[in-house]
Amino acid sequence: MTSPVLAMVEAELRAPAPPHAVAFARQLVSAFENPVAVLFYGSVLRTGDLDGVMDFYVLTSQARRGWRGVVARKLWPDVSYHEVEHQGRTLRAKVASMTLAQFALAARGREIDTTIWTRFVQPSALVWSSSAEIEPVVINAVAEAAHSAARFAAALGPVEGPSEAYWSALFQQTYKAEFRVERGGREQSILAFDAERYDRLLVACWREQGLLDILAPGSVQPNLTEEARSRFGRAWQVRRRMGKSLNVARLIKAAFTFEGAARYAAWKIERHTGVPVPLTPWREKHPVLAAPGVLWDLWRAQKARKAEA
Repeated sequence: MTSPVLAMVEAELRAPAPPHAVAFARQLVSAFENPVAVLFYGSVLRTGDLDGVMDFYVLTSQARRGWRGVVARKLWPDVSYHEVEHQGRTLRAKVASMTLAQFALAARGREIDTTIWTRFVQPSALVWSSSAEIEPVVINAVAEAAHSAARFAAALGPVEGPSEAYWSALFQQTYKAEFRVERGGREQSILAFDAERYDRLLVACWREQGLLDILAPGSVQPNLTEEARSRFGRAWQVRRRMGKSLNVARLIKAAFTFEGAARYAAWKIERHTGVPVPLTPWREKHPVLAAPGVLWDLWRAQKARKAEA
């Protein structure tokens, strides 16, 4: 018998995906070794705003060859930036990639990493798979991510309150653990997308975990003893302390392995400042070394604009 959480996750993942995401995914898979599934998630899935950057995870059957594969076995995911022409417009995406086995392990919430289950407790779409046999593996992993998030939400949230309070506490804490700088209230925009969905998901997860104690209109309470809450709290403190170091290491790795970083940075700079950044082959190949020159050009361009104003 399928569990309610698994059924909810499967319905979301198998729902018809936006055509632009499906088209992008089909072109993406040719850029990766041994792809088995592509997940679409993030703000563009929620809003449909194609002026932004889409977010994908490409899951593979094994790590890539060469030194990058060796690094990725310990310090995943690999990150890259891609552009695709679709129906007369340029679509942009930031793509993370890792093996399906790594993804499934991280989703269980037993590792230091918090990034996988934090992202995939949010809505996502399975936009491509290499075979029908792979799909249940991916669906089970995403369901595990929902359970992991709900368990930590029970410990990090209030003793009793609306389900939104538990999710808000969870997202706020994971932003800190991941060393992410998010504008205030970021978690509220995520929850507001479908508040009823998050309410149903929390209740379903807690029921399956035996954690649901009180369910009243507008209020829930997890069945956590003081000892259990303390144990979860200690586990979270480990993740918060180690998570920052882990994500700093990922940022350092990305500085040298982020494929398409120069194009991504150029697009972001022009979008936010209106100043175009010409890309040369050297800048594309050496984005870190090119950064000081780009910043100098940007400063001069902005200074010239102010002088003309």
